[in-house]
Amino acid sequence: MASWKPLGISISAAIIFSSVAYLFFLFSSTTVDPIRKQHTSSTSTSTSHQSHFQAPAENPFAEIDDREASEIYTFLHQSPSVDLGKGADSRNLNYLIELLRPNKSDVVKYLDNNGPVPDRWARVSNLEIRKDNSYIVDYMVGPLPLSNDTQILPLTYPYNSGRNYVQSPISDVFALLDWALSIGENASDITQELLGAQVNRNDPSDPDALVMGSRPALIDQGHMVHWLEFFGSGIASDSRSLLPQGLYVKLDTPSANPSTWKTGQWFYNGFLYDNDTALREAMKSPDFVKLELNHDGSWTDTEDFSTVFPERDMPPPLSIQPYGPRYHLDRAQNYISWMGFSFFLSTAQATALSLFDIRYNSTRIIYQLGLQEALAHYAGVEPLQSGLEFLDTFFGMGSMMFSLVPGVDCPGHAEYIDMSYHKGGKMYTNKNAICIFEYTSDAPLQRHTSTFSATVSRNTYLVVRSVSTVGNYDYTIDYIFYLDGSIEIKLRASGYIFGAFHAEPRSSSQPRDAHTNEYGYRIHPALHTSMHDHVVSFKADLDICGTSNTMVRTSIEPLQREYDWDKPEVPLVRNTMHMVHHTVRHETGLNWPQNGRDMYLVTAPNSTNKWGETRAYRILGGTGVGNPSHLTILNSTTLGKSASWSSADLWVLKNHPDSEPSSAHHMNYLEPLNPLVDFEKMVDGEEIEEEDLVLYFNLGGHHVPSSQDVPNTLMHTSASSVMFVPFNYFDDDVSRASRQGVRIDRRPRPKKAEGKAAQLDTEGKEKEEIRRSSKGRVASRSDRAEVDDENDDDDEGVKYFGGRYTKPVTVSEGMLSPDLRHYMKERDGEPGGEWKTVRNNVGGGLLGLFVGKERQKEEGDGKRRMDW
Repeated sequence: MASWKPLGISISAAIIFSSVAYLFFLFSSTTVDPIRKQHTSSTSTSTSHQSHFQAPAENPFAEIDDREASEIYTFLHQSPSVDLGKGADSRNLNYLIELLRPNKSDVVKYLDNNGPVPDRWARVSNLEIRKDNSYIVDYMVGPLPLSNDTQILPLTYPYNSGRNYVQSPISDVFALLDWALSIGENASDITQELLGAQVNRNDPSDPDALVMGSRPALIDQGHMVHWLEFFGSGIASDSRSLLPQGLYVKLDTPSANPSTWKTGQWFYNGFLYDNDTALREAMKSPDFVKLELNHDGSWTDTEDFSTVFPERDMPPPLSIQPYGPRYHLDRAQNYISWMGFSFFLSTAQATALSLFDIRYNSTRIIYQLGLQEALAHYAGVEPLQSGLEFLDTFFGMGSMMFSLVPGVDCPGHAEYIDMSYHKGGKMYTNKNAICIFEYTSDAPLQRHTSTFSATVSRNTYLVVRSVSTVGNYDYTIDYIFYLDGSIEIKLRASGYIFGAFHAEPRSSSQPRDAHTNEYGYRIHPALHTSMHDHVVSFKADLDICGTSNTMVRTSIEPLQREYDWDKPEVPLVRNTMHMVHHTVRHETGLNWPQNGRDMYLVTAPNSTNKWGETRAYRILGGTGVGNPSHLTILNSTTLGKSASWSSADLWVLKNHPDSEPSSAHHMNYLEPLNPLVDFEKMVDGEEIEEEDLVLYFNLGGHHVPSSQDVPNTLMHTSASSVMFVPFNYFDDDVSRASRQGVRIDRRPRPKKAEGKAAQLDTEGKEKEEIRRSSKGRVASRSDRAEVDDENDDDDEGVKYFGGRYTKPVTVSEGMLSPDLRHYMKERDGEPGGEWKTVRNNVGGGLLGLFVGKERQKEEGDGKRRMDW
């Protein structure tokens, strides 16, 4: 297949099993009006002051809008270069159209040197079928808008495999789903006896029916082997991942041709059976042991109303913003400016939200900051958990950026931006998928108490937030900006854990573990937790004072050294410490150091601050629960070569942004042994001193769930972050110019200042005038908090800097308790029409995604779609 050239040849590719069906047939949220621009969004309070704010340039990373996508879709179907939907027997189709992000070299010329706007191209993915083989094929279409110069070309330059396609093990996903259901139906006597229920092939929505989920044990050049497990329905609480039933069957699909598919072994209570017949025979034995079952119930509900705390009925403290936002947002260009920071927003169906051209005081710090891939890798003592892993961009972490809940996901004063994407010939919109807000921490940014004075500053920061719900997990991703020029990327996870079956005989009078389990803890009669690693990769293309950067590892090490001034009291050496500076000369992976003894600095060797120190940004573990982790498993059997970036915490590489724009590809999931993007090939030992550098860093952690993870994992126990902190980058602390707080000075004031004392008093007054200058600017704005200078003087040394509240404010009810009556709803037809529900098509999770709950619906165009 290496020599196959897809362009101009009728090749194919339908998808494999149900999770792939999800990716291509499951379309999320709301269809957009054809003439409506992307990212038209709902807003919160007081946005009129934003109306005249404009980005300094057109956003070169803006997603393909509906008009562009519709024109491209028509162009593809009319082009002889690709075979889409031509003829009654054609199974080829286009499933994805999105922006092919422009090369960094072109964008920098445009933004920095008044160059031309970069040419606009689209990335399209088609499903193409050739005989019994299925392929997912990537093309590039451009330049846009469509003209006589527009071309359709194989998209190969971003992929170091040299290919623009992956092979899919299944050509007819609906045949696979029906086959899986038929296996359960044919074994209904077994499932009724052991599990007390059956699958319902004729009515998959039956709330009492079993559902089925699977994981691949092997994917290699179109050959797939996977284990399927039966689960309880959990129809009332979406708790299916907590209801494994302990019965497994092995499926073998050696080719995409359904005639070659076969059922393999069955597994129950630690025993492998050659087939269902062998299992039936074993069940007849009086020594055959039946196991406890997992039943749904109130224990899986996320809320408990049986226990009453009177304080629960009292509204809690909330963040308010009575005078409107202090940041500026250009919605047309998705451009934000706040306290010296500025940046563009961009979204993608696989990798969700990214930030581009992040600047501080008009100087670029980071060219690109965004998600690359999200890995979850499990381990266990039974067929499903023992090799279970997910690469969640495969399911679409961007298309699953669902609507945030105002007032809970984000403060009541947050503003929102929609996320739109084009799939299968239609544009879909997830409303309010991104929120932006400023927040004041419960802890100060700065404080100091001296003999007669105290000074304290508020820690106020800007947050850009999104949540991607992939199957059982919700990933909250924050990009946080601080007044001192620091940037933090924070990941939190919540949702239902993926439980493992606990084999407990039904005859046991006092169920308990006989031995300590090495993979998790028992949390229900027939349920164990399942240990797993979350490793979520992000890209940071840093440009510190330009693109000539060097990584320096500064170690804090113990030292023994003699000092002349220690004699004779210290006759030998003094035990102390010092810094040792190591230049990282070649591409490599790094781990967070034990005891935090190493500092990782991206330096600008040719630029110094006014003190002569090399300007730099430091990369360090942030405010999460411990340092982020890398993958524990060495050379994962399941992952193959698809996620080698997960083997270290932090990677520093020479940047090739035009040919190596990412560390992964969402279709790596389908060819893990021969991925489209092989990260190992990117780490090829190039010299990286005074070069354009790119960092790939991981967030996440080692998750060993306990009973406190039932029913949902809590975010404050699963948070991790990385911070980029200025390190000799500025001449001093730049937050002094923008922060707000108070200085209280109780030094005795002399009645009369003479001589030198008078001079010092004059200097002190001059300094005080400087401190109060910013306060004066606030006082001049009548629509903001009032500052009373006369009152300050009466307060005997209490001096506020920055705006403050001096009188009661009126806060709208919507800011305190936003109206959620129309959450996940849209108008039916014209404005003023009735509201109808817009459901979130949450996918991901188990491959096969509980196929017993899937429905096949007829779209208006006659095509079937998946409704999980």
